[in-house]
Amino acid sequence: MQLPQFERFYGVDFSGARQAGDTIWVAELAPTRRGFAVTSLRSLTSLCGTAERAAALQHLVAMILASEGALWGFDFPFGLPLELFPHGTPWADQFAFLAEWEEDAYGCGLECVRRATELFQRKHILRASDAEARTPFDTFHYRLIYQTFFGMRDVVNPLRQTPGTAVLPFQYRKLARAKRVVVECCPGSVLKRVKVPHQNYKQPLGGPLTRKRRLTRHAILDWLGGEVKIADKFRRVMMRNPGGDAMDAVIAAVGAARAVAAADHRAIARHPRYRHEGHLYV
Repeated sequence: MQLPQFERFYGVDFSGARQAGDTIWVAELAPTRRGFAVTSLRSLTSLCGTAERAAALQHLVAMILASEGALWGFDFPFGLPLELFPHGTPWADQFAFLAEWEEDAYGCGLECVRRATELFQRKHILRASDAEARTPFDTFHYRLIYQTFFGMRDVVNPLRQTPGTAVLPFQYRKLARAKRVVVECCPGSVLKRVKVPHQNYKQPLGGPLTRKRRLTRHAILDWLGGEVKIADKFRRVMMRNPGGDAMDAVIAAVGAARAVAAADHRAIARHPRYRHEGHLYV
């Protein structure tokens, strides 16, 4: 399968919080002769002027649709486990399921837990790709359901219906004419794959970084520095951002770029589960 010629690579560390713009960060990379260079690293609030979730996500979608020759890597699930739905349910029907819950992301998560418990006598089940990539949580875990819910509903749903946008692995048929490609990427799974410390670098409560978190961030930056050129101003942002969101955005961009270039796209497109529940490009 022929990929578009990518001229820009974006990583988005996502949030489903009410003031999502403050903790959603967008990294932009440009290709260079020796790899990539970070050209922009900003919170979504700084890009659109508001942190309010609905308006911020609308702006994010508009940014994506304005891009061309672009690969976007997002840190949220694009689908739910296929076991939660009747056999043969297409991916598109998952968006109708989400719409039934209006703004109640938590209630949607509880319904997923109910279905999982009824079927398997356990509260949580993983997608195939979650198990392979060793993600920390399943897609409807209470710590992730807001990202899954609002990411799928307010970002992926409008994008999948747009000409020129291919949401993989669900829309490989659109790849030949795609101006932009959108994939799912988990920064933690990327770090695990390249054997870089993946814990103890986030400090969402703020304050001076603890020694352990400072050392872990330096270790991650050492690895990133071998993959992408990072100007000092962006290094300072990544070190000072308490929650690690800025760092995760860069990891998502690098991870998606590496994985999409190396992937066996024909095998992914034919996979019996990926095309119904998603695939992590890490």
